[in-house]
Amino acid sequence: MTRSFIDLHCHTNASFDSLSDPAKVVRAAATRGLTHLAITDHDRIDGALRARDAAPAGLTVIVGEEIRTADGDLIALFLERAVAPHRPARETIEEVRAQGGLVGIPHPFDRFRGSMLKDPRLEAMAAMVDWVEAHNARVVGGTGNERAQQFALEMGLPGVAVSDAHSIIEVGVAYTALDGDPSTPEGLLAALTNVELVPGRASYIVRSLTPVAKLINRARGNRRVSPPSPAPGAPSHE
Repeated sequence: MTRSFIDLHCHTNASFDSLSDPAKVVRAAATRGLTHLAITDHDRIDGALRARDAAPAGLTVIVGEEIRTADGDLIALFLERAVAPHRPARETIEEVRAQGGLVGIPHPFDRFRGSMLKDPRLEAMAAMVDWVEAHNARVVGGTGNERAQQFALEMGLPGVAVSDAHSIIEVGVAYTALDGDPSTPEGLLAALTNVELVPGRASYIVRSLTPVAKLINRARGNRRVSPPSPAPGAPSHE
């Protein structure tokens, strides 16, 4: 059976908080041995489409999106069109399913980002998704990843390791190894039944590039990469 190496959470400069050119992202992923890479920009898929077009031989790009819902963030994969943000999670998941896509919960217990940490409906949402990020390389400090691993176990959901890369240097710093071909929704679901998590962490120095990217994008005055408007009192979204 084919061994695949996949990173299910990665950003390009289509996100308001990243400067990573999609072509450079996919070249880095291929160079570092990944066979599959999900591009999951915030609330849009155009960066993923550019990355898919630029992917070198041997690397499969999955078109995805990190969607801010009214209940927290979700990762959607195998999309044909972007899913609008700020709607209830249940409604968002239904739209992803209507496209034939899959859904995961990113960094559920990160204290500093838009997650479902304090949402009492998190357990109910778990019954509607396909995986949980048991290790996110950008969760620094605290026990967010450990809690996510335990949550995945309790809910009977596959746990994955992801880079959540916002810069080229982070691409593939954490990933998931699995058997099979995760190039389709059916293939990924089947492969997620037996996974090996390969964890890694983004350094504080690398993470500091994110606010710099936000400032640069604002200075450029490019409305295409302006941050989405969060709900009142919502945590930061990155």
